[in-house]
Amino acid sequence: MFLARPFDRFREQTRSHRELRAPQCSTRHTSSLGASLLAKAMCDSTHGPWLCNWANKTIKMVNPMPIESPAGAPATGSSVDFEKVGSDYFQQRELKKGAAGWVLLVGLGVAYVISGDYAGWNFGLAQGGWGGMFLATLLMATMYLCMCFSLAELSSMIPTAGGGYGFARSAFGPWGGFLTGTAILIEYAIAPAAIAVFIGAYCESLFGIGGWMIYLAFYIIFIAIHIFGVGEALKLMFVITAVAALALGVFLVAMVPHFDVANLLDIPVTSAAGASPFLPFGYVGVWAAIPYAIWFFLAVEGVPLAAEETKNPKRDLPRGLIGAMLVLLAFALLILIVGPGGAGANSLLTSGNPLVEALSKAYGGSTWMGGFVNLVGLAGLIASFFSIIYAYSRQIFALSRAGYLPRKLSQTNKSKAPVLALIIPGIIGFGLSLTGQGDLLILVAVFGATISYVLMMAAHITLRIRRPKMDRPYRTPGGIFTSGVALVLACIAVIAGFLVDPRVVIGAAIIYGVLIAYFAFYSRHHLVAGTPEEEFAAIQNAEKALH
Repeated sequence: MFLARPFDRFREQTRSHRELRAPQCSTRHTSSLGASLLAKAMCDSTHGPWLCNWANKTIKMVNPMPIESPAGAPATGSSVDFEKVGSDYFQQRELKKGAAGWVLLVGLGVAYVISGDYAGWNFGLAQGGWGGMFLATLLMATMYLCMCFSLAELSSMIPTAGGGYGFARSAFGPWGGFLTGTAILIEYAIAPAAIAVFIGAYCESLFGIGGWMIYLAFYIIFIAIHIFGVGEALKLMFVITAVAALALGVFLVAMVPHFDVANLLDIPVTSAAGASPFLPFGYVGVWAAIPYAIWFFLAVEGVPLAAEETKNPKRDLPRGLIGAMLVLLAFALLILIVGPGGAGANSLLTSGNPLVEALSKAYGGSTWMGGFVNLVGLAGLIASFFSIIYAYSRQIFALSRAGYLPRKLSQTNKSKAPVLALIIPGIIGFGLSLTGQGDLLILVAVFGATISYVLMMAAHITLRIRRPKMDRPYRTPGGIFTSGVALVLACIAVIAGFLVDPRVVIGAAIIYGVLIAYFAFYSRHHLVAGTPEEEFAAIQNAEKALH
């Protein structure tokens, strides 16, 4: 198992206790965001009561709050309670091991995002013009590159299905883990709804059928495939993504002969401050275009969610994450330059099918290439729709298994798929897709994403400073400078959504607040001891105590 090496290292460092296997003990753990050690050691059947006492003495030196509360004393304030569960609890919540290597992970990372190359990015042209969108894309590409290098380190250190939740849990304790995990959940639950709207637009232009029937059909079909089994789902996802990438190549080749720099600057100049042909909506347009520049890369950070289903997570997760990001960066820059440069930026401002629109504009009408990109381009939207459903199910699985969300959501079937974690967000997403407002749904997804980016980059910096001796099979180039750049840009991105439609972002913030209230008033008192994320927190705290 992926936990084997940390446990082996732990036992080697505590030789005198190697053979000790004490009975289980009931514990109540307390933790607060920003506590001195930022995580608490756990007392469970693996470590025995000696570790509880030992860790208590260690942490008391820097934190007056003990790990283990007196029996029967309820936790108060910012504290959380952990409950011990039997082995059958985890047997009912197992994922399929070894289903993916690094090549499949690259495909998964590209699949998460490739729909953003087909639709959604062009709404940024309406906010910032081509120049504003181009600058916003450069800024967000920098943020995502720095973030992916940072997440590659974190995922090699803490390879669990919790992804960002697990990273923040190790750095900031349960509160930090919950805040990060639920922000990611908002991103992944809403993004498929936006993609479903774009799928409907593509189907409308292809077959004359769109709307709720298409949304419902796609949700049912692809959730059912995931329920059948992850190995089959990932392989199918890889094939669909490869086909979608081929269609992007055809589009780029077809548009190059029609490229003209003047086409990039054909949006009428407004009276905004700093307005020019390059920035027709002024300086503020760069900021307003950021949420749609993010759409070129949104969800690539979900690769670590496949950790518990990866053959060699410490090696394969960094490769998959960085490889996927480099592919996506190349596609984003080429499409942003060649598409508007061949068709004219002004013609793509509000299109739900911008690549086909660009080909029709460049060639003066429908062509076989437009038909091919439209048909095969549907595969790109499907790839992201399909893969983000996978991502939200794994995030819910990890949060539910640890007790942050209702525990029933993490139960798996015979194919090791979390059925309810697939179905319930699908129902919510289908309901949201009925609004037909893909551009506004993007804003909600981006809000959740950027909040999680701030917290994950803060976790990287915190662990580098406070846990310098943690095992890091992969190390981020540039260290905390790299994650610091991503952190600053993520903070800018959080604010950018308010410039487009503050009502939508405030609505997303209210949803986030409701989830936080659920944790504050209920689930923090019903967390589960012994989950992989909690085990890693315990091991690392115990190892720190040895030094």
